[in-house]
Amino acid sequence: MSFFKRLEGTFSSPRQMFQALAEKPVWVDALVVLLILLAVFSYFIAPYSQNDQLQMMKDNAKLKQRMGETRYNEYVAKLENAPKSSIIIRNVIAGPAMSLIGLLFSSLVLMIMGRFVSSQGKYAQIISAVIHANFVDKLLGNAVRLLLISAKKSVMQTSTSLALLFPRMEVTSPAYVVLGQIDFFQLWMFGVLAFGLSSIFKIELKKAMFLSYGFWLLKSLIYVALGIIGLQYLK
Repeated sequence: MSFFKRLEGTFSSPRQMFQALAEKPVWVDALVVLLILLAVFSYFIAPYSQNDQLQMMKDNAKLKQRMGETRYNEYVAKLENAPKSSIIIRNVIAGPAMSLIGLLFSSLVLMIMGRFVSSQGKYAQIISAVIHANFVDKLLGNAVRLLLISAKKSVMQTSTSLALLFPRMEVTSPAYVVLGQIDFFQLWMFGVLAFGLSSIFKIELKKAMFLSYGFWLLKSLIYVALGIIGLQYLK
């Protein structure tokens, strides 16, 4: 099955597409395209992300006091005059590299979780399913996010999660961090992934849904915990 047929199948007929992938897992071409999409997205949002970080630094008197005026001013100046090469390395190279590690690790965790319900399934099948399911979030989801970010000129003020329903909510609040994990495209992605897990582990779709969304919940709890810890450094 060609890459474009697999891409189309991810959105239009996930059951049949993932059944074919379970029989013959392919993923290298999909991974390359996915990483390119991530690099392009990161490149276009980099100026807005940098501006968000700069504004957050400038508006945080407590952080200035904690860091000390000299160190604080040096950090702000570094942000304001960051060379284009460092922006490219950070967003276009480091970002996709971290995403690759995340994909590999997520596939490993899903394989371990799958062993509790089935003796079937190989790592190559799982990573193939994970990569293809990610097109829901990284292609369609990021396309929508890029439009919203371009319109608002901000990354922090933009969301495709439940936080979107609360436009006046402070983005540095714990509630925003929690709601930010309930992302519509992420939920769609893990629903699609369930078809893959069902075919790979040879289990009912209902069990696969439980497995897929169970992983989403675990991931979300970790992100919420890290996000709330990170907020303490902004206060």
